Amino acid sequence: MGKPARVPSIDVLRGFVIALMALDHTRDYFGPAPFDPLDLAATTPLWFWTRWITHLCAPTFVLLAGCSAFLRGQSSGVPALARYLASRGLLLIALEATWISFSWQFAFNVVILQVLWALGCGMILLAALVWLPRPVIALVAALLILPHNLLDGWNSGSVAAMLLHQGGFYPLGPTHGIVIYYPLMPWLGLIAAGYALGPVMLWEPARRRRFLLGAGGLLLLTFVCLRAGNLYGDPDPWTAQGRGWMLDLMAFVRVHKYPPSLLYLCVTLGLGLPLLTLFERIRPPPMLALFGRTPMFFYCVHIALIHLLGIITIALLYRPPPSFVNGRLSFPPGYAPSLALVYLAWVLILLMMYGLTRLWCRRHQRS
Repeated sequence: MGKPARVPSIDVLRGFVIALMALDHTRDYFGPAPFDPLDLAATTPLWFWTRWITHLCAPTFVLLAGCSAFLRGQSSGVPALARYLASRGLLLIALEATWISFSWQFAFNVVILQVLWALGCGMILLAALVWLPRPVIALVAALLILPHNLLDGWNSGSVAAMLLHQGGFYPLGPTHGIVIYYPLMPWLGLIAAGYALGPVMLWEPARRRRFLLGAGGLLLLTFVCLRAGNLYGDPDPWTAQGRGWMLDLMAFVRVHKYPPSLLYLCVTLGLGLPLLTLFERIRPPPMLALFGRTPMFFYCVHIALIHLLGIITIALLYRPPPSFVNGRLSFPPGYAPSLALVYLAWVLILLMMYGLTRLWCRRHQRS
């Protein structure tokens, strides 16, 4: 069997959303704020859009994981692909529950189930689905994604409800527990949708670009139509804010990520798919392609790195630094979160990760 087929634009788009992901995590540790950046009553446009743009990361990454699985299967065959997906999925879940959860806290008070958890479970499901015809896989994807918001009123508090749809905190003791940020139902559907989309990546470039632009436009049109009338697809209806067009726009696009609503997926993928066509036409920075080819290394390193550097930086600037007291973030007198610091730190983190990733690739190639 040959090497898995690679579409350069997939690597670049994956690297682009990885860089955006690092911005979100840099904001967490270099700019902890006493308000939710998406809270329209407390935020500013700069804080809002800094947070909102990073919504593109998880849906795009999960969809591309499905596409990449299809491309890998073209060279490896279904049996080998199924074995790879199952083993890789288990590895991702193990990493999420151990090193990644530790990196967020520098402790093991809670197990935090986020994107690696969702990807890992999605790969395990996909290991079973790849034996089926692609139309059946597409149907499974639609059944997991489209009716997801019909369950918005389901709040049983059971572990099954948390894992599948609503997310939440499941206590394991007075000070320990599991935080489920990424309930599985829509994410499993999304990786299956990516696999069903995979054959498009093998089309002739002009045809592929037309399809991706059309699909992205259709998703955005669906978002606008459903959102404008508050018809379906998000648990919170939008309302005009009466404070100018910018706040109205922010209210319009403020959709649910935890769990991801149908409208959240429509608007993020409506932007993400056309970006694939953009990255086929321009020459992007080599950094993005490198990050896109080595996503596991980046993810496993960057959280702990940002966390450590953020603690040191904020401690040097403020004494005492912001800290958690009784489960809530407490801020010292005079503390003011700075987006300028966040963006400066983000650029420096990306440069550091670029250097570390190049070193890792060189050592990996020699071994």
